[in-house]
Amino acid sequence: MGAGSKILVSACLMGQAVRYDGKAKPLRHAALDRWQAEGRLVTICPEMSAGMPVPRPPAEIADGRSGADVLAGEARVIEATGRDITDGFRQAAENALALALATGCTHALLIDGSPSCGSRSIYDGGFTGRKQAGEGVAAALLRRNGIRVFADHEIDALVEEIDGGRD
Repeated sequence: MGAGSKILVSACLMGQAVRYDGKAKPLRHAALDRWQAEGRLVTICPEMSAGMPVPRPPAEIADGRSGADVLAGEARVIEATGRDITDGFRQAAENALALALATGCTHALLIDGSPSCGSRSIYDGGFTGRKQAGEGVAAALLRRNGIRVFADHEIDALVEEIDGGRD
C-alpha cells in the first residue's frame, strides 16, 4: 500500500470527545503523529456523522449478533434504554464508507468494542460488559468494500502493512 495511503480513523482515537459517554480514547503512537503531519488521516465518528448526540445511551448489537447481520437486516442495534437505533447505525456505516471512498482511504484504524467501529470484538448485546468476537456495523461495511480494517490495538500491524514497519 505504502507512502500515500490514506487511513480512516475513529475520531475518539484522535482525542475527540465523541464517544457515547462523552469521552475520548486517545491512542498515542509515533506513526499516528507522522501520518497526521503527512495529511494521511481522515477522522470520523460514524455515530456523530449520523446525528447521534454526545453523550448518548450505550448501544449494542442485540442477541449476540454482529455488524454483518445488521447490514443484512437480520439484527438490530439497541440502546440500553431499549430503543431501536438500527437505522442510525446503518446510516453511520454508510457515512463512514462514503467518506473513506471519497478521500481514497485504503485502510481504517477503528476503536475496538464499538457497535460501529469494533473490528475484532463487540459487546454481546446484553449490556453486561461481556465482549465476543465480531465486528461493528461500520467495520463490516468498510471490509465488505475492500477497506483494510485494523483495531486500535493492532496499530503495529497497520504500521507494518503501510510503512513496512517504520514507526
